[in-house]
Amino acid sequence: MKLVIRLFLVVAVMASLIMTGSIASGQQFSAGALKQIEELKLLSRDKKDIPESFAGVKKITAIELKSWIDQKKKFVLLDNRVPADFEKERIVGAKRLSPDDLIAKGIKAAEAVGLKKDDIIVNYCNGVKCWRSSGAIVLLQDAGYKNLYWFRDGIPDWIKKGYPTAEGK
Repeated sequence: MKLVIRLFLVVAVMASLIMTGSIASGQQFSAGALKQIEELKLLSRDKKDIPESFAGVKKITAIELKSWIDQKKKFVLLDNRVPADFEKERIVGAKRLSPDDLIAKGIKAAEAVGLKKDDIIVNYCNGVKCWRSSGAIVLLQDAGYKNLYWFRDGIPDWIKKGYPTAEGK
């Protein structure tokens, strides 16, 4: 009988921790950040433009990004889109990290692509109506990454300018 009571208490405590997010995978982000993600998803769903800027995040244009690449400036370029989009066409040198990956796996997803807190990180996705790059920025900022840049116009602008792209995994 004592074993049954102990087992019940262990299960009850574990369930409580999971429900509050204390040990759930990916729950390394604040409630405020997760709420902001949901707001961005709604804007995107409704085909509305994502906000122009985010506090503490610098915007970068296609011309500036191309210049950084040509100058071999040290930075990490993140494609925040879904795998199918990434494999179809991406900016040369980009690594894929979506906000979905971050939510599901927590900061380990960022570490898996080699991100460090002091890296200069440029995020992009499918342009001004896509929530993914801004979502990734919100989560990375919430996790303590400071040197964040946002190529808000994303891959559509890059392609329009005739800049090089890559495909495949």
